[in-house]
Amino acid sequence: MNPALWISKTGLDAQQRDISVISNNLANASTIGFKKSRAIFEDLLYQNINQPGGQSSQDTELPNGLMLGAGTKVVATQKNFSQGNVQSTDNSLDIMINGKGFFQILMPDGTLSYSRNGQFTLDEEGRMVTPGAGFPLEPAIVVPEDATAISISQEGEVSVKQPGNADNVVVGQINLADFINPSGLEPIGQNLYRETAVSGAPLEAVPGVDGMGTTIQGSLETSNVNVTEELVNLIESQRAYEMNSKVISSVDQMLGYISQQL
Repeated sequence: MNPALWISKTGLDAQQRDISVISNNLANASTIGFKKSRAIFEDLLYQNINQPGGQSSQDTELPNGLMLGAGTKVVATQKNFSQGNVQSTDNSLDIMINGKGFFQILMPDGTLSYSRNGQFTLDEEGRMVTPGAGFPLEPAIVVPEDATAISISQEGEVSVKQPGNADNVVVGQINLADFINPSGLEPIGQNLYRETAVSGAPLEAVPGVDGMGTTIQGSLETSNVNVTEELVNLIESQRAYEMNSKVISSVDQMLGYISQQL
């Protein structure tokens, strides 16, 4: 196979994956707490025909080598955990993290997952759970059935107003978790992340303590996807894909010319 064909093929594969990453960002532009990703490219191994510094004669060395690249590939997708915008909802069970940290979500197998999505609702037992799958917040917070109002402080303290009681009653405390390397978390869908070996162990703290973000009731964090930026990235990837396709077409014409003339 002509080397240029293989190199262009790797370019097409890499740009297709980049477009897939951009498409996922755009698809989640309205997903609460979503964090955009970017594709990380690397060049492939080189064929060293002449090594730089090799002997060109008895007294001279090659100032430049002859090294032919083998193309490119996408080696990773990197999450960007920059803060999204504030969306006011006036829903007492909507909570936004202003700053660093993740909500801790208890999974059915007993493990913890982590989320920036603060859309919560109550299940049949009065527990605060995720709206989609109904996974409970950890530590568990149970709102009494006769509660007439729910208040959540910036430090994550949850209290309720009950009939016949002039003072609010504290029913739980929201703790947040953070990681040394949030980009190392594994996204598993449903706005959830899972701890990995490279993310580091979770560091749990009360909101507003030890650099942790604060909680804002009645607000949500929007996706940090910038639609205009993603559309520009999409155009760049499309153009790169077209150029790689053009190389394949040109090489095909060259090979066709040779086969016809010889």
